[in-house]
Amino acid sequence: MKPRPFDYLRPDTVEEALVALAEHGEGARILAGGQSLVAMLNFRLLEPLLLIDIARIAALDYIRVEGGALEVGAAVTQNRLLAYPGLGSEAPLLALALPWVGHFQTRNRGTVCGSLAHADPSAEIPLALAVLGGEVVLRSVRGERRVAATDFQAGMLATARAPDELLVAARFPLRADRRAAFRETARRHGDFAIVAVAAVVEPDGSVRLGVGGIADRPSVRRIEPRGAAAVAAAVNDFAWDLGGYDDMHASPRYRRDLLRRMGTAVIDEALQCAA
Repeated sequence: MKPRPFDYLRPDTVEEALVALAEHGEGARILAGGQSLVAMLNFRLLEPLLLIDIARIAALDYIRVEGGALEVGAAVTQNRLLAYPGLGSEAPLLALALPWVGHFQTRNRGTVCGSLAHADPSAEIPLALAVLGGEVVLRSVRGERRVAATDFQAGMLATARAPDELLVAARFPLRADRRAAFRETARRHGDFAIVAVAAVVEPDGSVRLGVGGIADRPSVRRIEPRGAAAVAAAVNDFAWDLGGYDDMHASPRYRRDLLRRMGTAVIDEALQCAA
């Protein structure tokens, strides 16, 4: 299928994009890398009247350390962030998760913030942002606000972004302790994860364990590493609390079992990493 006809705008500035969003609201969609949006347009799951292409807005094309976080602008592609020289030391979980995002070719076009805005519950970047306790920066003609990752993703392909707001940046907190681990299971490398798990070690020695692909958004739980049996029990409780869902790829029982096995493994791996 092909998309329904729409108007196309390629603004030169953020302000121009915000004015267009304020004018068109629900009738407009933001185009950055287009790796998810174009497919949805072709299947006519979305039928916008206007596409606003922000990929060439220079003010959104940046990676910088600011206020204790690695801030990534909305025009930054996934491969560009993966090649960022300080990524392994400043945000090691991202360095581990990004190679699992799609394929090299799709990462050349897909953007970091585009993945967050799409809000697929199996996607790696929203999971990493949630585990790190990060936030997104939203801007409109009314002003700017920051929204924590746990509040931003509201459900399956749903976010807290208002129709007139643009997601201009994502902020990933810097890690004083570089111990992190990431694993996922998918039918093929590059597919969306059936289940993805991520872990980071907190300064107090506890572990933040996150999981994607079981609930309608990434879920995070703090776990105290008080021996293998205690960790296994805590991860098992986490799996039962999430429940899981049934689709063509896996049953709830299989998803819970993946979380039990991979969750304990990434916790052990993160704890064993050299600080």
